[in-house]
Amino acid sequence: MQEDDILSEFRASEALLEGHFLLSSGRHSAHYLQCARVLMDPMRAARLASALAATLPRELRMAIGKVVSPAMGGVIIGHEMGRALGVEAMFVERPTGTFELRRGFSLKPGEKVLMVEDVVTTGLSSREAIAAIEAAGGVVLAGAALVDRSAGTADLGVPFYPLVSLNFPTYAPDEVPPELAATPAIKPGSRAA
Repeated sequence: MQEDDILSEFRASEALLEGHFLLSSGRHSAHYLQCARVLMDPMRAARLASALAATLPRELRMAIGKVVSPAMGGVIIGHEMGRALGVEAMFVERPTGTFELRRGFSLKPGEKVLMVEDVVTTGLSSREAIAAIEAAGGVVLAGAALVDRSAGTADLGVPFYPLVSLNFPTYAPDEVPPELAATPAIKPGSRAA
């Protein structure tokens, strides 16, 4: 899939939103990618996961033992990546504010993991998920995401493979342009800022 094909999938599913959004990173943006909408069609989710898996170097694909993604946003794409790679998929969640494996999920010591997100903006959630995977005994070989919103600046501490990189500007709360600040911010994500 080419970048135009990927963005067409987002537009077709009405997943590329415009307005004033408060991102889970605490930053503001005039654009929001609602990956839950693009992933609600199982065939589309499978196509995107297959395309994302194809971006990974062959040696990396062959070494991955499990896919782990952060809940909520990463659950569907993580599951589909597990299917595309032929490995089990699980997720970490924040029952008390810190990511952890639950629901009987576990990793063998040294098990090689691909951490998969839907969207990376600052990389904070990804780094927190990676820390939880490592605390559970996994070795994170790389991170992957449908969308890199960081314009290539997110540092996950491991190699990072996004399907598409977008450069929608984001703003700290004290840097929001007046035209954006003139409308109330909507918090469309699954996590409190």
